[in-house]
Amino acid sequence: MGVIRRTGMFVLQVNPILCDGFGHCAELAPELVHLDEWGYPIIAKDPVPLADVGSYESARYAERGCPRQALHVAKVNTPAPVTNVTMRPPSSVSRARRPL
Repeated sequence: MGVIRRTGMFVLQVNPILCDGFGHCAELAPELVHLDEWGYPIIAKDPVPLADVGSYESARYAERGCPRQALHVAKVNTPAPVTNVTMRPPSSVSRARRPL
């Protein structure tokens, strides 16, 4: 049996135009979604690791359970860390002035 490695990140996004504030998303993904005083979702923009299987599954349940289909789970590509990069100082190029 193989091992599934989940690498990368995901974010839960809401379309505020489609959302009617039913609040099903907060019931299905309480660790990702909080509601404001009118019942509309407040979702953090910080990416969540795909390795957090519980959060990913609850985000998918919230996406499927939204009656207005206002939620979307988007996978985020994390850029590889840049290492061993040397920054060269700008070369001082002296330009001779030409007479007018």
